[in-house]
Formats: sequence, structure tokens, C-alpha cells
Amino acid sequence: MKLQQLRYIWEVARHDLNVSATAQALYTSQPGISKQIRMLEDELGVEVFARSGKHLTHITPAGEAILRIAGEILQQTESIKRVAQEFRDETKGDLSIATTHTQARYALPPVIQQFTRRFPDVSLHMNQGTPMQIAEMAADGSVDFAIATEALELFSDLVMMPCYRWNRTVVVPEGHPLTRVRPLTLAALAEYPLVTYVFGFTGRSKLDDAFAKEGLEPRVVFTAADADVIKTYVKLGMGVGIVAHMAVDPVQDKGLVNLDAGHLFEPSTTRIGFRKGTFLRGFMYEFLQTFAPHLTRERIDAAVQAGSREEREALFADLELPSR
Repeated sequence: MKLQQLRYIWEVARHDLNVSATAQALYTSQPGISKQIRMLEDELGVEVFARSGKHLTHITPAGEAILRIAGEILQQTESIKRVAQEFRDETKGDLSIATTHTQARYALPPVIQQFTRRFPDVSLHMNQGTPMQIAEMAADGSVDFAIATEALELFSDLVMMPCYRWNRTVVVPEGHPLTRVRPLTLAALAEYPLVTYVFGFTGRSKLDDAFAKEGLEPRVVFTAADADVIKTYVKLGMGVGIVAHMAVDPVQDKGLVNLDAGHLFEPSTTRIGFRKGTFLRGFMYEFLQTFAPHLTRERIDAAVQAGSREEREALFADLELPSR
């Protein structure tokens, strides 16, 4: 059994059983990958992939178990490389992050600017996606850190730690009737068409829950994953926008009025995390603390050692998280 063979079956599974796409991603030949997979299966005495002719159709039950272990082995090989690199040069390396547009556009720029000034030889890679995509990228080792607010049940295989709390704001064109409503209410919002996040993005579930508790059905006429897109369509008169408070810029958002809605919705918590068993290099600890100052090395290590999500959450229960 060769490490290369384990990498091939892992990558084929990641590429939806497309051997051709896997070969392109790994800069090798399709026949070479197929041959190595067959050799591994012959050695193990079981099929990892079921076939119809020359095409792979699905992963066998034995293959599912083998792939789980193969993923752990490949992760450990990456950890070995990181250990060696940390001792060879602790200021050089790569750091990859998966997050949503709102985090990438509004929360991370000052953090990344500060980090890159301190670690100019660390290459940063940003990946944007849905919570599902973010969880998958972090779980399979495609990225080092996942930053998300929604769908935390998807992140059960990750060590997720709270960073900050945030809430929503309502944006309307200048002169809109809602600018004269004091105090702003959910009932008043429900009278107008709404423009907000796609379900599953940036605290959308808390927004829906708030209306449901009041027995109201909001008329959502347009959704997007990008706060800038939402604000663009508010300016076009499509409806009243509801976005994260951090996504409003008084300078860039001329023509829009910002109406605080923190009293209408439960605050949301953004978390950052990584795959269990990840070897954290020194600059990775530094990035975590730059993003969330309360995430000291001691707290991070304690979160790694926690046996369950409940134990991990208890470590941060007494902390007063910052608000954005």
C-alpha cells in the first residue's frame, strides 16, 4: 500500500468519481490513477469504487470506511510536513480560509492587513461559499480555517470557537416611510417587500425566527448571498433591505438610510474553527487571536482538548464577546 494510492482514491472521491478531473487536478494521467486504484483494491481484496464498464458509479460500503481512514492518514502527513516547516522556518507557509462574502468583505480586511504586515512570507488564500461548502472544505482539509455563522450542525467534525456577536440593520432609500417609524417594529417591516440574505447565509435563520414568533409572514421578494448586491437592489427600489450591521458603510452607501434593528432580532455569533487533529503552526495561532483577541493559545488548546461541543462552548460561556 502506497501513500500515493490513498491520495488517489481520496481525490477521486472529492472529484465526484471523475477520474479525468482528478488527473487534471493532480497533474498526472488518467490511466495511471486507474491502475494505482486497481492495484490498491487487489491488495486489499475489496473494491473501493463500484463500476459500470470503465466508469466509477459509486463508493462501496468498504470504500466509505477505507476513505475515512485514508483521509485521516493524509491529514496526518500534512501535519508532519507542517511540524517540519514550523521548525525549519516558523514565519513562512500558507494559510487558507473558507468563509462567506460578508465575512470576507467586511470583517476580515483589517485582520488580514494586520496579519500580512506581521507575516509577509505567509501566503493567504480566501475561499468563499455557502455554509455547506465551507464545512466541506474545512472537513476534507482543503482549507485550514472555516469562518461561519449559520448551520453549525454542519461543522460537527471541526473545533469551532466563538469570535464575536453581531446583529442586523435595515437599509432603505432616503425619504422612505420607515425612516419616520419610531420605534421600528417587525409589523412595520412586514408591510413592505423585503430584500435580504439567501436562507442559510449570514444569520438568516434568526431573521425568519423573529417574524415567526410574532405570527408575521415577511414578503421576501429578492435574496442574495452578497450584502452589496442586496443594497444595490434596495437602491433600485425593489424593497427594504435587511443586512448585517457590519455590511453598512456610510461613505459607500450614499442614498441609503441605516435603521438600527438590533432590538428586533436575536444577535448572531460568528465562529472560527479547524479540523480536529490539525497541527496549528505559530502563525495560525496568531491569525486566530488577531481575528478574535480572546482566542489565546491556552484557550485554543483547551478547545482542542474538549471532548464535546458542549464542553467547548462552556470554555467561552463566561466571556463577553465583542460586538460588530
